[in-house]
Amino acid sequence: MPRRPHPATRSSNRLPVKPRKSLGQHFLVDEQVVARIVQESGVTSGDTVLEIGPGTGDLTERLAHAARRVVAVEIDETLAAAVRRRLSAAENVAVVCADFLDHSPEELLAEGGAAPPYVVVANIPYYITGLILRRLLDADHRPNRITLMIQKEVAASIVAPPGRMSLLGASVQFFGDAQLLFPVPRSAFHPAPKVDSAVVRIDLRDQPAVTVPDEAAFFNVVRAGFSQPRKQLHNALAARLWLPPDSAPELLRSAGIDPARRAQSLSLEEWARVSAAVTAVRAAAKQTGDDSISDTRGDDAARG
Repeated sequence: MPRRPHPATRSSNRLPVKPRKSLGQHFLVDEQVVARIVQESGVTSGDTVLEIGPGTGDLTERLAHAARRVVAVEIDETLAAAVRRRLSAAENVAVVCADFLDHSPEELLAEGGAAPPYVVVANIPYYITGLILRRLLDADHRPNRITLMIQKEVAASIVAPPGRMSLLGASVQFFGDAQLLFPVPRSAFHPAPKVDSAVVRIDLRDQPAVTVPDEAAFFNVVRAGFSQPRKQLHNALAARLWLPPDSAPELLRSAGIDPARRAQSLSLEEWARVSAAVTAVRAAAKQTGDDSISDTRGDDAARG
């Protein structure tokens, strides 16, 4: 006997376009999941929402009922046109056809007739999760909150504590409080993805979690540490940072860190101490006229 469809799942026959694998399109068709995302995102009638990748517009429509203004950014011209038609009566919705990664959030909001402050709610292509988060966290005007549907393992790494920390987790937690809201089954999408999903919410702080004199220098050190996460920290730093010969172990000890520890075990406070120690070593080297001391070994480390 055929299995009956979930009563809250929309038929794939009603989708306006065939999902494009090249764009990582997996349309969220479970209406209960859509409703829960909006509820747990904390969107209110005073919020401006930036939605990345509205797809068929199910989430956009729910957001339009909850928010003051919704700017939906869709790279697919056919989908953008379909969402415009679907929500043509919603005066508080603007659909911008653009690649989110090619523009700043401020530019996209302006194109949609809005401006900061804003929040982000989105079901994004999983393969560019890190790029999207970096663009949001590096923005001149960061969102107040970010609620994303992403791959479950990535969501877990974002919220992980020291001991299971990742580079992405450290970067996100530097700027905000991250929590995993709920898992989402593969059956909630069409086509069903090959990975499990989860919704994560990040509440951005007015100030970073730790005080550092130079954020760029701080993240250079963190990226260097995570560049070889299986190695002991002193080896990872020595491989990626220009430091005086054999100085990494003593540098770490001066910061109160065992040189044998690994990057995933450090807290943000400990990374701040390591960054300060690296800065001090650099300053001392410059005073002695050692011009070979620089931030990183090559462009790869700088890009992260």
